[in-house]
Amino acid sequence: LTAAALSCRRYVAGGQCKSTAKLEGKVAIITGANTGIGKETARDLARRGKVIVACRDIAKAEAAASEIRAETGNQQVIVKKLDLADTKSIREFAEKFLAEEKELHILINNAGVMLCPYSKTADGFEMHLGVNHLGHFLLTFLLLERLKQSAPARIVNVSSLAHHGGRIRFHDLHGEKSYNRGLAYCHSKLANVLFTRELAKRLQGKSQRRAEFTANALHPGSVRSELVRHSFVMMWLWKIFSFFLKTPWEGAQTSVYCAVAEELDSVTGQYFSDCQPAYVSPRGRDDETAKKLWSVSCELLGIQWD
Repeated sequence: LTAAALSCRRYVAGGQCKSTAKLEGKVAIITGANTGIGKETARDLARRGKVIVACRDIAKAEAAASEIRAETGNQQVIVKKLDLADTKSIREFAEKFLAEEKELHILINNAGVMLCPYSKTADGFEMHLGVNHLGHFLLTFLLLERLKQSAPARIVNVSSLAHHGGRIRFHDLHGEKSYNRGLAYCHSKLANVLFTRELAKRLQGKSQRRAEFTANALHPGSVRSELVRHSFVMMWLWKIFSFFLKTPWEGAQTSVYCAVAEELDSVTGQYFSDCQPAYVSPRGRDDETAKKLWSVSCELLGIQWD
């Protein structure tokens, strides 16, 4: 590679997590950790402590976990079934986890779908909103007490730069009146940012030791991953421009940073990209929308979360 190509590649790679923090005796859950940035996040955290790989596809997850175990020498990489498109599966996952694990220090809501043709989850939610937002909303709700008991604890929500193109369409949340799969993804990523802000606010209000319990969101970068598998055009573009895309390892750096970096011990409600604070769209800073989305999400999921 020429010097110019190398420096371009370095620029694309973005920030790196420099923290060497160990997570001995600590437990982390990563959703969708069988591929892409989720798998690389699990690989990194497995060098530090116990990791629970929560995935829909058990065979793929087991393959990823055994590869990570072999590479890190950590046998504490455990696979659990979790289908975020089905609230029954989310409740079963949480129930089993709470019965088996007494502590939870890090929850990384990483799994996501992108550019799906119009479809609905088992509960009738539009797929992007259902998996990317509502599934993680419910999961976080069910695990919250365990996180609180284990403080200091962190919740990390993987959002995207795409949140800039999103809006919360309360009149048509499930895209029944009009649907565009690109926009549906953007809307769900905006929901991740709003959920993070509102969650951080509520946690701060509740806790005297507020620094010990944080929630942050992030943009991983444009990453070569399977996320674009539903779009032939995107797969084609991804191939052509792969030099300008992050590898999954590079894309995982900000997730790892938000999960372990010591300097974020008392930082909450923020949005990061390339391991540093990043600009949030005006819609992503709208507290009224965040509050409304919270109560609508509770209603849809049939939960009470004050």
